[in-house]
Amino acid sequence: MLLVEISAAQGPLECARAAHKALHRLLFEAEQAGVRAHVVEQGPGEKQGTCLSAPLKLEGDAAQALAARWQGTVQWSCASPYRPHLPRKNRFIGVAVYREPPPAKSGAIRFEACRASEPGGQHVNKTDSASRATHSASGISVKVQAERGQHANKRLAVLLIEQKLAQKAEQSKGELRAQRRLLHQDVERGNPCRVFRGERFEPVK
Repeated sequence: MLLVEISAAQGPLECARAAHKALHRLLFEAEQAGVRAHVVEQGPGEKQGTCLSAPLKLEGDAAQALAARWQGTVQWSCASPYRPHLPRKNRFIGVAVYREPPPAKSGAIRFEACRASEPGGQHVNKTDSASRATHSASGISVKVQAERGQHANKRLAVLLIEQKLAQKAEQSKGELRAQRRLLHQDVERGNPCRVFRGERFEPVK
């Protein structure tokens, strides 16, 4: 699954109009390609038919190719529908592609018994009651000796690993949010990956 975000960045109202048109064009192309597309949220602009930003989830075999085709700067060449006497006709918006962080699921965990160490009561050091758990996918490892029995320590180890995975996923989401903020602040003008023209948003490139 991919997360694709269309953004008018800090452009004027015409850019928000272009973002709205790009969103509907991308949804149309996704349907044509057999890609499942879902608009996660949509930041409306000042006027009807405008959009400040719109992240979409894309799923399907052709999702990667479709996203790659849109990634970068999109140019819309059209007279302003709001300021008809404005000489400038080219507007630019940004499209970024992200991989959504995976959910914090424990998945396969490998357990091994080991002898408890350091203070833990006079009984804890006499048996291999500690448990080391390693999450196969991420390599996260914890050692638990808080309980005297292996089963209790295993349950606690799973909880600790799930907590660490959740923290890691939250960190990834934070990095994703930071990348998205950069998209809203800066759109490169020049060498667009897609070019559209007119109110009908007809593709040129």
